[in-house]
Amino acid sequence: MKFDTVKQNLEARGYAVRVFSTGKEAADYLDAAVDGASVGFGGSATLETLGLYERLRSHNETVWHWKWEDKAAARREALTTDLYLTSVNALAETGELVNIDGTGNRVAATLFGHRKVYYVVGRNKLAPTYDEAVRRARNVAAPQRARQLGRKTPCAVSCDRCYDCKSPERICRGLVTLWGPMMGMEAEVLLVDEDLGL
Repeated sequence: MKFDTVKQNLEARGYAVRVFSTGKEAADYLDAAVDGASVGFGGSATLETLGLYERLRSHNETVWHWKWEDKAAARREALTTDLYLTSVNALAETGELVNIDGTGNRVAATLFGHRKVYYVVGRNKLAPTYDEAVRRARNVAAPQRARQLGRKTPCAVSCDRCYDCKSPERICRGLVTLWGPMMGMEAEVLLVDEDLGL
């Protein structure tokens, strides 16, 4: 896949961008680039697939609520790390990053507090427009994640779209669009020519 358009648009918005053929190449890059830092992880099937927590914890202080027993403490501590790693639910070719969150820790961490945020994005997350990126986040990524978590929501049952339900088990409670890196925070997008995550 050619990432030329989205790369150009992301760079115009102020992101550093790197392109990789495989997830392993992206993981190797991060393993070398991130050293001796405190690193928070956002809930991400992409990061899990790439084994980044295991790789980085050998030479960094790492915090991930998926790996810690005290989930609430891990979510809070990850907000104060030097660096933060996550993915996105969708990326518009026009350069907007779209994320949906239930607890809010992942989207909050992309907005403030870190020296740098890394986004690892597989080709399956790419959408041609901002509206299509929002559609993908709401109607593809969120229902798949709800089903994966075993939630009792209409989207988890049918896994076909968002029903804008009022279920107490709803996982899509906030949507954040980044039009560019937040002021005072570096951001780097790693585009990977593989399907990664939901």
